[in-house]
Amino acid sequence: MKKLLILGGGTAGTIIANKLHEALDQSKWHITIVDKSETHYYQPGFLFIPFGIYTSKDVMKPKRDFYPRGVEVVIAEIDKIDAGNNRVLLKNNQILSYDYLIIATGTHIHPEETEGLIDGNWHKDKFDFYTLEGACALQNFFKSWEGGKLVLNIVEMPIKCPVAPLEFLFLADAYFTNMGIRDKVDIHFVTPLPGAFTKPIASGILGDILEKKNIRLTTEFGIARVDNEKKVIVSWDEQEIPYDVLVTIPTNKGDSAIERSGMGNEFNYVATDKDTLRSKNFPNIFVIGDTTDLTSSKAGSVAHFEAEILYDNFLNAVEERPMRAKFDGHANCFIESGFGKGLLIDFNFDVEPLPGKYPLPGIGPFSLLQETKMNHYGKVMFRWMYWNLLLRGQELPVTSNMTMAGKRY
Repeated sequence: MKKLLILGGGTAGTIIANKLHEALDQSKWHITIVDKSETHYYQPGFLFIPFGIYTSKDVMKPKRDFYPRGVEVVIAEIDKIDAGNNRVLLKNNQILSYDYLIIATGTHIHPEETEGLIDGNWHKDKFDFYTLEGACALQNFFKSWEGGKLVLNIVEMPIKCPVAPLEFLFLADAYFTNMGIRDKVDIHFVTPLPGAFTKPIASGILGDILEKKNIRLTTEFGIARVDNEKKVIVSWDEQEIPYDVLVTIPTNKGDSAIERSGMGNEFNYVATDKDTLRSKNFPNIFVIGDTTDLTSSKAGSVAHFEAEILYDNFLNAVEERPMRAKFDGHANCFIESGFGKGLLIDFNFDVEPLPGKYPLPGIGPFSLLQETKMNHYGKVMFRWMYWNLLLRGQELPVTSNMTMAGKRY
């Protein structure tokens, strides 16, 4: 019997496990999933917790509810991958062998990488919202905060869900407006990017929205340290920006097991063929989701589109047929913009976000790079789709490869 081992039971790992379990002959294949946690988190929902829109109960469910029946589940931390011998060593001293390996270990924040960030008042006047703990702590802080300088800083790229910082700023503007203290809150977006976003056309449009909402933007700021006594963030060229509350998107890095395995780059992301999603160094290893070193966004939609490609290529690879499916870097993201409106962007490796209608040309119902109520409803509906369709590997009404239909230059 052949052994398929999947490392990581988050979004990407769960989707591909469901898809391959359905396709592979269970009398010939044994599938094992390894993850250190029993709880699945709907990470896009963390964004809404600081503003009281979601609670922790809205973003947590048991992972086993979404794994296919018949798949072996091992709850343990990964020590390292011994790819040369087709085995994985776990921290509980268990050793798992495999014929094929899929790495879906994700990416995680590392605030300790920035000097002074977790010193002193971590989760008291310095917060993240990329963890449940950080999002809940920020919610408690905002309940009694009376205003001041709110600084959101991206430490460095790449980060998980690149639109999330912008969504946070837009929601903060709406939240403090509704609280009646917007005139007492100075919101400041500080980023290492040359603009509001990674893509020029979208960056210009999103930058205009920031300006209309009276959100200051400082670009090309490379944070070197946090001075907790002065309450400032300091760049490498000694520029200082003061804060009363700092919301940080810390350095993102892949799982430390990747580093111990000698398989990653400086951020612990695995060298991945951008077309086939197979490891560049080991023919029986595939990589999916945030674990790859690809230039595509690290987002749930990307994991879903990659799963479609990996599914086809994996089935061909095990039958020793050519892998013809090619991933084009497709990403599709709703951007909550506050006051019951949102935007939508759709892009890939070669084509940046463009205006238009999606998914039906001229009809929509969603509008690309435009604030609409329908886009907000799309964002809200996505949580239901995530739990009930996406994680279970079901087909969604979008193509894995991006289409130009409905887009305009």
